[in-house]
Amino acid sequence: MIKRYLNIDLPKGKSAFLWGARKTGKSTYLKTNFPYSTYFDLLKSDVFFELNIHPERLREQLLNKKDLAIQNPIIIDEVQKVPAILDEIHWLIENAGMQFVLCGSSARKLIKTHANLLGGRAWRYLMLPFVYPELDNPDLVRILNHGLLPSHYLEDDYKKSLISYTRDYLQEEIFNEGLTRNIPAFSRFFEAIGYSNGELINYSKFASDTGVSSKTIKEYFQILIDTLLGHYVLPFNKRAGRDILSKTPKFYLFDVGIAGILLNRKIEQEKGEMFGKAFEHYIFMELFAYHSYNDVLSPIYFWRTKYGHEVDFILGNGSIAIEVKGSQNVRNNELKSLKVFINDYNPKKAIVVCNEKNPRTIKNIEILPWKIFLKKLWNGEII
Repeated sequence: MIKRYLNIDLPKGKSAFLWGARKTGKSTYLKTNFPYSTYFDLLKSDVFFELNIHPERLREQLLNKKDLAIQNPIIIDEVQKVPAILDEIHWLIENAGMQFVLCGSSARKLIKTHANLLGGRAWRYLMLPFVYPELDNPDLVRILNHGLLPSHYLEDDYKKSLISYTRDYLQEEIFNEGLTRNIPAFSRFFEAIGYSNGELINYSKFASDTGVSSKTIKEYFQILIDTLLGHYVLPFNKRAGRDILSKTPKFYLFDVGIAGILLNRKIEQEKGEMFGKAFEHYIFMELFAYHSYNDVLSPIYFWRTKYGHEVDFILGNGSIAIEVKGSQNVRNNELKSLKVFINDYNPKKAIVVCNEKNPRTIKNIEILPWKIFLKKLWNGEII
């Protein structure tokens, strides 16, 4: 059993939503950390049908064993499947002093149905794939090929599982929930995502490739974000001049293994263009997870000019600049963009995350091997 970094520690009277893509380990986490809680699993057809038809029975059952129910938070798994029970949950919080942990893979359906999201009575948590401090001596090539969804990272026959995951997730999460009507177009869009992962989004090209409008493509990207399958990274445009490209975002899938299977990519060694792009994606995953788990409110940006200067990640509203290089020997000419950003914005920290063996410093730029960087990140020494 791998101990997860996430810590849900609720004060008296507070409930929680726990969101996360499928197979991130939400249910295992809840059963491990709340072993004495009353548990309702809406993936069970009998539980689903009963509460979907009679949501009031949640209240009736819990009031019948109130003394037990108020001792530990009540767990509702896949809560988005029955939006109506949120009114019952609201009543039980207000009138019976009960606490809940409400687990699901997306709030999109709840928002679309105008469901009761409890008006601030529940904190929001996000369960993500494995992160660096959860793994014992992580293997980089394994990470980039398998991805970091727990079952995929740990099993050897990961490719079949990744293929099944991408197909089944579309079927269960996107199509069955009615999040889009044009199934063929969305399938083509999803297959094309791998090729633009970590790149500036070209909405027109996506529209041409899938046969729908650019407006629809933007809606498709929003579906992926709302279902926690991906994240935007916005351009940093503080004091932006005419030479800054400041409108088009980048997009990263939530897991490097998912991106790899969409590309039919297999990384054999720690070098080459494919390795470099996957390595950058992995570092983004760690940065995003650190922000999420530690409630860092400032966004992750990237910086790019029309002259081709680009820095992969800008943190802390411009105070930290991070460039990711898959190289085992970072050369001075690879630091040009970082130096331009330093000259324009004078960040407190400028870091190159790379595959070198030992840390070093070139003037005011830290060259950090990836394991050292991630150790510093999760120890709170970067942000």
